[in-house]
Amino acid sequence: MKKLVYLSALLFFCTFINAQELANFMNRTPIVSPDIAENEVTFRIRAPKARDVKIYGSWMANYTDNQSLKENNEGVWEVTIPKPDPEIYTYHFIVDGVVMSDANNILMQRDGTRYLSMLLVDGEKTSNYKEANKKGNLTKVWYDSPTLNMNRRMYVYTPFGYENGKQKYPVLYLLHGGGGDEDAWSNMGRACQILDNLIEQGKAKPMIVVMPNGNPGQQAAKPLMLPENTFDYRDPATANLYIHSLAKDIVPFIEKNYKVIAKRDSRAVSGLSMGGGHTMNVANHYPGMFGYIAPMSMGIREGQEIDEQLQALKKAGYKLYWLACGDDDFAYPGAKLLNEALDRNGLTHTFHVTGGGHTWSNWREYLNTLAPLLFK
Repeated sequence: MKKLVYLSALLFFCTFINAQELANFMNRTPIVSPDIAENEVTFRIRAPKARDVKIYGSWMANYTDNQSLKENNEGVWEVTIPKPDPEIYTYHFIVDGVVMSDANNILMQRDGTRYLSMLLVDGEKTSNYKEANKKGNLTKVWYDSPTLNMNRRMYVYTPFGYENGKQKYPVLYLLHGGGGDEDAWSNMGRACQILDNLIEQGKAKPMIVVMPNGNPGQQAAKPLMLPENTFDYRDPATANLYIHSLAKDIVPFIEKNYKVIAKRDSRAVSGLSMGGGHTMNVANHYPGMFGYIAPMSMGIREGQEIDEQLQALKKAGYKLYWLACGDDDFAYPGAKLLNEALDRNGLTHTFHVTGGGHTWSNWREYLNTLAPLLFK
């Protein structure tokens, strides 16, 4: 019996020692990265056998830019940069040509198939990207899509207090871009934090936000490793299946299962890039379904015929048509063509032009600007 007690104590002691060893990284000085000071930020990575370490960050002017780190006598590489303007940035290390995330930074973002380390620089612009005091809930919801013949997943945000009363809410259908999925707006876009803060500040009406998966062949985001179908987007029979699924499957599901105001002027649709195209198409194919229409970073092609659809949309009526794009965005020429088409057909609208390009920096800002305009 004494031998058993001794062995148990020894096993506990060894486990404790191993746990402590892992906790303090084998007595090494813990690495802080990013280390944010008043006017500068330092990035660090332990790579004692590396020959060359660089960093790329989205604060840099070009995607091909990078900056070299220097190694200290403990095998830790580091670089200090001037603190960028308030914004959410992503970055990675390049160690002997191999891209690596920052293992010392728990803040990560997933952009499609890429996982990126995140740097949030505090300031007025980013104040709504942080957690509010009164937080809504984000739920992963599975629903049947007869249009696409599969069971699919979407994210649904409900505002603070939704569960506690009988109040009915308007709904924003918020659509992601190419390469994204149902996780994009809540992760990269900080949609929940933006809505929580705007609602708490009284700047936006409490609303439900539905974030579907805009890839019609997917049941859900790729990390779930579910089988996918292939669609030919050039085939007229399947080109707009997702648009029809949004109108025929998703909207009815939400209006059946959530406390919503099921009227045109209580439905909004907005999306970025590919999702901006989906926004335009669902509004044009189903005029009168959405009272608020807000494509971001998207437009039309030279010679694209949409006058007849825009006239139908004008006749059906809407409350707000809000088009947003950066003047350095590759989608800007198409956005200008859409603006001209809206003018030509007499549709009252706003063309919200900013600086910047095809980036989450712009799209977060657009949501922050758009949400207070909805459901007035």
